[in-house]
Amino acid sequence: MEDTAIIDLFWERKEAAIEELSGKYSGYCYKIAWNLLMNHEDSEECLNDTWLSAWNYMPPKRPSRLAVFVGRITRGLAIDCFRKKHAAKRPDAHRADVCFEMDELSLSYTIEEQMAEKKLLEEIEKFLWKLPKADRDIFIRRYWYLDPICEIAKRHKASAGCIKTNLCRNRKKLFRILEQEVMGQ
Repeated sequence: MEDTAIIDLFWERKEAAIEELSGKYSGYCYKIAWNLLMNHEDSEECLNDTWLSAWNYMPPKRPSRLAVFVGRITRGLAIDCFRKKHAAKRPDAHRADVCFEMDELSLSYTIEEQMAEKKLLEEIEKFLWKLPKADRDIFIRRYWYLDPICEIAKRHKASAGCIKTNLCRNRKKLFRILEQEVMGQ
């Protein structure tokens, strides 16, 4: 079923909307949750919460891209679940690596106060669209979907070292761009 038809079902408040949404996007959303939580039960709970959230958001929202819409909901729920479960615990190496890599992009509080969140997101989006398609996919796979380096390397038929180098270079490029934007204000 097409996304627009699924959205129409939500607007008509038909329960078939959840069945169709689940049938079409459960694998996609499960992978997003799993990559962060690494736990079947928690990932399944995120999926159920995603379908409920979609039901509550539509109407009034009418997403232009349903996959992005439910992916974003799932990711937010998975992050919340992860924070609750690991508040006082040390995270595993996979997630710690991703957090450590992105720590390089940490900007000081004065910079964060100067740059509005919307502007920051626009700059990141512009940066991503300027990257070659493969580099953009690598960056998004690592920092949005939290895919492990080895999976990304397999997907792009490259070595893990090559992927790490690519990510490092692109993080540095992004940091320079964000610094220039902030200094320019």
